[in-house]
Amino acid sequence: MSISEKYECHKDNYLVSTDREKLDVQAIHRYLTRSTWAKGINLAIVGKSIENSLNFGVYHDKSQIGFARLITDYATFAYLCDVYILEEYQGEGLGRWVMECIHHHPVFEQLRRIMLFTKTAPWLYEKFGYQPVNQENYAWTITRPDIYTHGKKHG
Repeated sequence: MSISEKYECHKDNYLVSTDREKLDVQAIHRYLTRSTWAKGINLAIVGKSIENSLNFGVYHDKSQIGFARLITDYATFAYLCDVYILEEYQGEGLGRWVMECIHHHPVFEQLRRIMLFTKTAPWLYEKFGYQPVNQENYAWTITRPDIYTHGKKHG
């Protein structure tokens, strides 16, 4: 599968698609700016992040109700982030389903390492084989959790 090919999963009236043309960037921004991990993020940064990722939009009757993205080199590594399902659709198994769709994507299946950082749904990711990184001096990070809300100019 080439990088530009579209990948889709269907279930009842729900769709997961990597088609960028279907993405509602405004809806993604509305959710992310109130999320715990990207509070205050501006629209331009959301747009740029989408341009540089493998995106999975989640739709119900053509309305976007969720999202996830992989920041990836399409060969060996990906960082899974910005995973959400709107609150009114939670509890229907859609988070699990979108994760299944991501894990069955041909690019994902060939990756050697997939990372994610979460405080909101570790129970979901554990079901898919994700494990905490608790090895001393193994995973390193620079974390700026309030970068979008402290008056810095970005974008």
